[in-house]
Amino acid sequence: MSARRQRARLGTRRGDRLVGRLGPEMGVRGRSVLVAVVVVLVALVAGGGGLVFLLQRNLESNALSTAASRSAEVRDLIRSTGVSKAADSLPSEARSGQLVQIVDPVGVVVGASNRLVRDTPMSPDRPEAGQTATAQVDIDYLGASGDWIVVSRGVEVSEQTYVIQVAVSVRVQRQTVQTVAIFLLALTPVLLVGVGVAVWWLVGRALQSVERIRRQVANIDAPQLARRVPVPPTRDEVAALAVTMNVMLDRLEAAHRAQRSFVSDASHELRSPLATLTTAAELALAADEPTRDRLLSTIGTELMRMRTLVENLMTLARADARDLPVAALDVDLDDLVDAEARRLVLTSPLRTQVELEPARVLGDEQRLTQVLRNLVDNAGQHARSAVRLTLRQTGANAVLWVDNDGQPIPVGDRERVFDRFVRLDSSRSRDGGGSGLGLAIARTAVLAHGGSLAVVDAPDAWCRFELRLPLAEPPGPPDGGVAPQLLVDPEPVAGPEH
Repeated sequence: MSARRQRARLGTRRGDRLVGRLGPEMGVRGRSVLVAVVVVLVALVAGGGGLVFLLQRNLESNALSTAASRSAEVRDLIRSTGVSKAADSLPSEARSGQLVQIVDPVGVVVGASNRLVRDTPMSPDRPEAGQTATAQVDIDYLGASGDWIVVSRGVEVSEQTYVIQVAVSVRVQRQTVQTVAIFLLALTPVLLVGVGVAVWWLVGRALQSVERIRRQVANIDAPQLARRVPVPPTRDEVAALAVTMNVMLDRLEAAHRAQRSFVSDASHELRSPLATLTTAAELALAADEPTRDRLLSTIGTELMRMRTLVENLMTLARADARDLPVAALDVDLDDLVDAEARRLVLTSPLRTQVELEPARVLGDEQRLTQVLRNLVDNAGQHARSAVRLTLRQTGANAVLWVDNDGQPIPVGDRERVFDRFVRLDSSRSRDGGGSGLGLAIARTAVLAHGGSLAVVDAPDAWCRFELRLPLAEPPGPPDGGVAPQLLVDPEPVAGPEH
């Protein structure tokens, strides 16, 4: 590698490092000015260079056209009057900025429009008759800075070829081009400075709104989440940024409120079993054997309650963190519903009605079992005398209705019932009503499976929960399934009264 190439590569690397250091330090305002100045400079150089080039080509073309037109006039004059008369008339018909010669076949000037060119031909070109040649020559003795365009035209007279040479000065044209180029060069720095100042001011004004948003956000902390950033009335990107920032603050405020409520409810739910465990443990230390056994049974029950509550809280926390594992396996939903119905028959005195159609879904069997158990337990807790489970295939979905003959949920509470730690029956004790997490966990798991869970109206005014899950495969023919099952009025077994 040559030393020159090594120096060029080293200079390029240094320039890249300099730009890399300046980029972050210049800021948006400085980079905008730099980009604007560079773009305008490139545009001026390209546009100015093109303008000068086109202007020069146009002026020279006009000069060449003038010379060619004059040579055609002299040719016509020679053909009509002869060489001698045409040569004698050249001085009287001389035009400013033009010189005309008539050169005979041996190279002698036989006629000229100016005495300065009576002796020597202006161009060495000797075109044939009917042809034209153009040359740009330096004729110093003519006193026009030596810049001339000479058009030589051959004309045949008496079987001899004479040459008509017309010279046109291009000094004025070139001076015009030079003046335009100097004007552009002098104007370029002024334009660049003006562009830089204008972009600096405009970007600064645009960034004032961003700076106000930044200061407002910087002053917002947990106790001040209700504050919002000002939205400028410009309807531009800065206004869109402010609106987006306010939407984000709305979400943060809602999440903060939900977190505080969640922590408060969770601590309240844990306080009751902890108090029971503490009291039972203290009493067990000084109690006799039969009392100690009863207290240990109570401790075991409360520990199971705490374990269930903690597991439910962990499930919801993982769902909030989008880390809830859901398997994707074929699950026979009708088998799971049938199992929950049989469990309810064995553990509850309620009348249980079950009507099932085969339905296979794609999901996690353990999660779906938990969803069904929570829904069935909730229905059993609020039913007066009967629970009804109905599974249907509707289009591409499996639809399960979990009904009970208890009081229907008011329309205004049908979404709130899925919130965490929500109990619509305020008179019901915590021991009998659970922690208020069952329906929240059920909806979270259903959403993770791509389904939906909602409270809807039942045709007989019962309380109805509707579960929808996408089928694992398109439904088969209507007669390809198993006949619906119906369990009605099982024999009551001992259980708590509802």
